[in-house]
Amino acid sequence: MIKERTLKDLEGEYSLDLEGAVLSIKKEKANLILIQFPEGLKQYATAIVDYLKEKTGADFLIFLGSCFGACDYSVGMEKLGIDMVIQFGHNSLMPSYLNDGKEFKIEEK
Repeated sequence: MIKERTLKDLEGEYSLDLEGAVLSIKKEKANLILIQFPEGLKQYATAIVDYLKEKTGADFLIFLGSCFGACDYSVGMEKLGIDMVIQFGHNSLMPSYLNDGKEFKIEEK
């Protein structure tokens, strides 16, 4: 039987800025968010989305295809009416001084 992963399991392995994601979603008033994960985090996808949905009331799509970084954005997603894309990865996209501190990153413990 496959073990359902929880946020508590996640906290033992990664450091995610989920509160930053919640604040960003609320600030932008995003209703439909696409989330992309690297392979190692896909096992936590539903736990993360459940948490974000509970905190924001937004709807989420989980992209389960491969994701090799910020440049790996799926073509045609704009036709789905997505308000925001959140990509979780192992490094920040760019230094915070270049993106007004709007970065979501994972740091392996």
